[in-house]
Amino acid sequence: MSILIVVNNPKEWSLTIPGVQVIAAKTYLTDTSYSELRGAKVFNLSRSYRYQSVGYYVSLLAEARGHKPLPSINTIQDMKSQTITRFVSEELDELLQKSLAKIEEKEFTLSIYFGRNIDTIFEKLSLHLFNLFPAPLLRAKFVLQRQWQLQSINPIATNDIPLNHHDFFIEAARQHFERKRPITRKPRTARYDMAILTNPGETSAPSDSVAIKRFVRGAEAVGFDVEMITKQDYGRIAEFDALFIRETTHVNHHTFRFARRAVAEGLVVIDDPESILKCTNKVYLAELLTRHRIPTPKTSIITKENLSAMAKEQTMPCILKQPDSAFSAGVLKVQNIEEFHQQGQRMLEKSDLIITQEFLPTPYDWRVGIFNRQPLFVCKYYMAKEHWQVIHRDHTGITHEGTADVFNFDEVPPKVIQMALKAANLIGNGLYGVDVKEINGTVYVIEINDNPNIDGGSEDGILKNNLYLIIMREMMRRVDQLKGVRAKD
Repeated sequence: MSILIVVNNPKEWSLTIPGVQVIAAKTYLTDTSYSELRGAKVFNLSRSYRYQSVGYYVSLLAEARGHKPLPSINTIQDMKSQTITRFVSEELDELLQKSLAKIEEKEFTLSIYFGRNIDTIFEKLSLHLFNLFPAPLLRAKFVLQRQWQLQSINPIATNDIPLNHHDFFIEAARQHFERKRPITRKPRTARYDMAILTNPGETSAPSDSVAIKRFVRGAEAVGFDVEMITKQDYGRIAEFDALFIRETTHVNHHTFRFARRAVAEGLVVIDDPESILKCTNKVYLAELLTRHRIPTPKTSIITKENLSAMAKEQTMPCILKQPDSAFSAGVLKVQNIEEFHQQGQRMLEKSDLIITQEFLPTPYDWRVGIFNRQPLFVCKYYMAKEHWQVIHRDHTGITHEGTADVFNFDEVPPKVIQMALKAANLIGNGLYGVDVKEINGTVYVIEINDNPNIDGGSEDGILKNNLYLIIMREMMRRVDQLKGVRAKD
């Protein structure tokens, strides 16, 4: 993929980086060879991004050409917004107060070069602002009232960089571009760029290292150039054509922000934000499945007001679930009314609604993996030893998991797959794992998971490498569809 640095006057750019082409803004806008170029990354360092200026049109036409501009038009508009404080998250506010705590003046200006600042004290704040407003060169202004507030943030041109910052800017630019072109990368003819979001420190990740490597190989085989990213790369989302999330998802979490940002930037995203929103909330799922008459364990919504009344109606033991629980966490079995009250009150401190479900003991759950409204794999997840769940976290925090077996579709009761598909289709056409119990010929849907487990040697036990290819081929088809490219036979 071509990397272009667009400036008003290339003679003012003194940095030479292998594989990076520096061109004039007017050349980029008028030379037909650039309009015909496919899949370029465009770093727009024009002097101005004001409406209908040359800099504005560089980002605008880059998007029209299917290039990846930085900043994008969305970012340019965000920075112009008078309601900028709405973009300041609680996380940024806390970081802001901590970073500027020792500033004695009432106003402070911060220059940000490719997400970095010349003073290491402001590195985290600079990166966070770059992630919120991805632009190569930024200048943020803060004012101290009762506490520090972001007053404005604007892109700056290279000729606005102070002389004493110039050497640092050159080094920041060099590191930024060289990081994107590892020396070990083999020459490729990739059609598109894919980012795979993971958390290297996550202990219960949805895919292990073996599966991640197979996803990468599958993506490369169908024509993606793949880069592994983490939460620190939020500001770079617009550089890619597709985002594949292989980190446990939550709504109040960076994974959801990544998914939303990626959709806004025109990427194909798995998991998409709507699927994350719906699947991670068990109150929503309970209501959805009930409305569509899909068999589930008897389920009721609990509030502080009806907690006591509902406790008397339940058959004990029963299950209490936090709305956003995942990987068996936040799911409790209570044995009696007293425990129901105690645990219910504790859960209701975090959420205004929780749910209670009938306890249906089985030695295993069926897990049906579904992608693009088609079954992908079927597993039996056995309960952890001497426990009622697949995952058991003991009092020391150690996790114990049950074993898993994978089956051919013709070895599975047809009702299991049919009911799983019916449930997943209510969410969308993404990648889901539907948990099902089969008791005396009746199939019950327990929950629908976005971001389901796919580990090497487990869920891929039947399809092997084809499982990864199926997912990546569909993602490629969706990117082609978004780009208006006719699919190849």
